[in-house]
Amino acid sequence: MQEHVADPLAGAIVDGRYRIISRLARGGMSTVYLATDNRLDRPVALKILYPHLAADRFFLERFEREAKSAARLSHPHVVGVLDQGYDGDIAYLAMEYVPGHTLRDTLNEKGALTPRLALALLDPVVEGLAAAHQAGLVHRDVKPENVLMSSDGRIKIGDFGLARAASASNSTATLIGTVAYIAPELVSNAAADARSDIYSVGIMLFEMLTGRQPFTGESSIQIAYQHVNSSVPLPSSVVPGLAPDLDELVQWCTARDPDQRPHSATALLGELRHIRTTLSDRELDFRAAMAGPAVGGVPGSDTGRLGTQPINTLPAAAGAAAADDHSEDPNRTTVIAPSYQRTTAIPRTPLPQGPVRPQVPDGTLPAVPGAARPRGLSKRQERAWERERARQARRPAVALRPGNRRRRGVVWAVVLTLLAVLAATAGWFFGMGPGAPISIPDVTGRSSADAQALLQQRGLEFSLNEVFDEQIERGLAVGTVPSPPAQVRWFEPVTLIVSKGPELFEVPKVLGLTEEQAKAKLQAANLTAGQITREYHASAPAGSILGQDPSAGEHLRRGSAIDLTASAGPEPFDVPDVTGESVEDATSDLQREGLKVSIAQDRVYDREVDAGKVVSQSPASGTVVPGDTVTLTLSLGPRMVDVPSVVGQSVRDARRTLEDLGFEVDVRNFFFGGDDATVRSQDPDGGTAPEGSVITLRAF
Repeated sequence: MQEHVADPLAGAIVDGRYRIISRLARGGMSTVYLATDNRLDRPVALKILYPHLAADRFFLERFEREAKSAARLSHPHVVGVLDQGYDGDIAYLAMEYVPGHTLRDTLNEKGALTPRLALALLDPVVEGLAAAHQAGLVHRDVKPENVLMSSDGRIKIGDFGLARAASASNSTATLIGTVAYIAPELVSNAAADARSDIYSVGIMLFEMLTGRQPFTGESSIQIAYQHVNSSVPLPSSVVPGLAPDLDELVQWCTARDPDQRPHSATALLGELRHIRTTLSDRELDFRAAMAGPAVGGVPGSDTGRLGTQPINTLPAAAGAAAADDHSEDPNRTTVIAPSYQRTTAIPRTPLPQGPVRPQVPDGTLPAVPGAARPRGLSKRQERAWERERARQARRPAVALRPGNRRRRGVVWAVVLTLLAVLAATAGWFFGMGPGAPISIPDVTGRSSADAQALLQQRGLEFSLNEVFDEQIERGLAVGTVPSPPAQVRWFEPVTLIVSKGPELFEVPKVLGLTEEQAKAKLQAANLTAGQITREYHASAPAGSILGQDPSAGEHLRRGSAIDLTASAGPEPFDVPDVTGESVEDATSDLQREGLKVSIAQDRVYDREVDAGKVVSQSPASGTVVPGDTVTLTLSLGPRMVDVPSVVGQSVRDARRTLEDLGFEVDVRNFFFGGDDATVRSQDPDGGTAPEGSVITLRAF
């Protein structure tokens, strides 16, 4: 049953009470989650309305009324409604969680079921519907997907959470339901009552016996049209060999005219159990080797897909008319009309077509075994009539000893007197005596002792249950189960819930972790990371946690924030300038600042920097942090250049020649010859000299 799907609400807490674990399913108006009730420590199914419905005030008012109506229904074969409320823009309904699978899963796995298994599985479903109908609720969407089968063997009918009380039903119903199981009157826009659910039960029984749905088609309109205009075929036409009683039961439930169906689920339950006891073991355990093609469908249609699609409205061609209330959800349930509430002793009506149980004009079966067989019966009808006559014959019609009439009168008087006394005693017991209903007082916020004393004053027996609560202080009452203003009798259990105060969680140690690791560890401890302050640290890598407040070991409420101090790494500083220094001095200066030194493999000539000293560095400027590397380039000193002889050249030509070689020229003229003077001598003359050195010329 459970579908694990990622969801934004997973892990959230709704209304301070329900922690969402995972998403189970999505419907036409809501999403259903598996959640934990933190107050009572139990799993629940939490139905959360879609936001556009939760924003509709009129819808929410109806939602609350319907939830209260469904909560009053308590039956072992009906999924219970536990709570309803709001949390901001979230409207939710808490329901009993039934782990296991659905009847749909069983049909998908097994296909057609034996009559014995089909009737056994249907029995609790019909019993649950009978209880709901007696409470004034009608389901309107009975289908295998809503029959929940728990792992311990319990069977429950689900999704009564949106049924409306009969007293609140005053509008025409919208066409709602799942098209494969929808009753004809819903397609035709007639009012829904208990007999609409019975029609869906009949369709479901047909599918359980045959392994397929009676009507299929390429569209929802085609299927709905068949519900209105065609009779459901006999199961034996699909699975030959099924008992005639099963055909009759399906046809009785699925009559197109609601008046021709069982008037209540209670009447259907009695007939279903009667058939289970009268069929032979061979008939109950009959299993077809292979079922034939789907009846009433279109070859090749996708029965499993189309037959279970929800249907909202249909055009007039399918016999449907749009309802006035378009805000109704497509999967909601509605209520029984008042005229069908608390129906008692309503005889079963004849079937509209095919095999029927013979009836006399007053609508009852013949009471005398020797009654004349009605004329014009089919062979199947004759068999049904004979079975009924045999059953009636087993009932004694005449006493073996007539006895004394006066004595019988005395006996009847005594019996009636005893019955009157019993009735008066029961009336006193349940009206004014110990069985009288007691209103549960509101004890929220009272001390545990005061709350217990108040319950004892009312004569209520109760048990204590302590829970964590974020709002109510330790030792004060959170409330009761059931909640006020519910009424119980003195012998019915009541639970007093007392707060243990907010649940506290130990602060974990996160020093030395990275920011992401620290946040994850705090979240796992049900805490959160608060403000993060960053500080320079010479040795701690950037992003590691240096401090936390509060410190590890303290105990805080769920969701409390822990402020963190994270390292921003070493503090940056201006890179030192070591150009012109010897390699030894430069290396020492840089390492003193925590920097690493790298010597460039290639050295360069430099006129001004002596060989072996630093001529350049990288980076040359900007900021660095300890651990960064500075690359030094060393000087080869000035380049040595051959000095040419320029004696005999003009000063102009000699200057150009020497300067092109990188020398500086110092001219000393005699007799003011200027640039046209002739160089008579030079110093040095020949050999080599450092690039950039001065060559002295003498000219006249």
